[in-house]
Amino acid sequence: MRRIAINTGGGDAPGLNAVIRSVALSALNRGWDVLGIRRGYEGLLVNKPDSLINLDRNAIRGILHLGGTILGTTNRSDPFRFPVEGPDGQKVATDVSGKIVARFAELGIDALVALGGDGSMSIAKQLMTRGLPRVIGVPKTIDNDLRGTNVTFGFATAVEITTEALDRLHSTAQAHRRVMVVEVMGRHAGWIALHAGIAGGADVILIPEIPYKLECVYEKVRERYRRGSDFAIVVVSEGAKEAGQGELYKMGKDVFKEHAVLGGIGERLARQIEEATGCESRSVVLGHLQRGGTPVGYDRLLAQRMGCAAVRYLAETERSGMVAEVGGEMRLIPLEEIVGGIRGVDPVGDTVMTGRDVGICFGDEPSGTFLDRVPQVATEAS
Repeated sequence: MRRIAINTGGGDAPGLNAVIRSVALSALNRGWDVLGIRRGYEGLLVNKPDSLINLDRNAIRGILHLGGTILGTTNRSDPFRFPVEGPDGQKVATDVSGKIVARFAELGIDALVALGGDGSMSIAKQLMTRGLPRVIGVPKTIDNDLRGTNVTFGFATAVEITTEALDRLHSTAQAHRRVMVVEVMGRHAGWIALHAGIAGGADVILIPEIPYKLECVYEKVRERYRRGSDFAIVVVSEGAKEAGQGELYKMGKDVFKEHAVLGGIGERLARQIEEATGCESRSVVLGHLQRGGTPVGYDRLLAQRMGCAAVRYLAETERSGMVAEVGGEMRLIPLEEIVGGIRGVDPVGDTVMTGRDVGICFGDEPSGTFLDRVPQVATEAS
């Protein structure tokens, strides 16, 4: 191993710079060269002075606590569907993966450390089939929905930001006797809504894994007002679905985007609650606020543990895969076990059960008991 490259793909997340720094320092301390690729794989295709960055000690100084990524990121640099301008001036999705692999060889790059989510891991896996030498993935997504790992860096910061927002909304909701509906990120997994909702004292939490019934939500709000608490806090994941209905989109997909843009469920739900209950309701969309700013201490530590583990796996093994936190330790998980699915919230797991026990409504009518839902461990009599 003489030279490695790092790139960041997909949405940004707090802790990206901490990973970049830890990977670079670990590699530099082993005598390797470290190359940073701008905006996913774009820096390998665009001939600009700053398309590639030599990540020496000066380049990474002072970035540990910074949000965002010094390398930039994009969700439009999939080398298998890269936007290339055609003769008519229109951009066409084009397979440029061969050029990417050729550039790796030209630059003498022995391995890639890819920071990203399911899409980034999938792309890296495909590139290896085209000849990319080795890839170590580092799991990045505030949604915390990547398979193979118990947690992804960026999630803890997103939960902290969302919890603080709920704390602030409590006072204004109480002052105006309103229902505040807070829409948070979470396309297919409700981890942010679940954790922040419980931590922030929400009355209703709606997540993609538990289709909700409007009447259950209405009844929870009415119950709050009957008991003299003349306000309510509703947290809803952007991908939550009413029973029998699909997701709500604010923008359709184009040829370069893997996903259409979810949004609007918070505003719609606030309107529905006000019409059904007569309680004045307002909606707030936290959106990209959950991605930005300084990472909390937990994410800074997790990011560095994952970054250093990635370099150790490059130095001490010949395998590719994704670094994962499993049982408190770092493991290398094969990429084929990561891609093609998500890690969602367990609807009968301990955290959801905790929410139910403190009186939070999940928009459904749960049945059964705790013992019905949790596998029992047989104990041997002493």
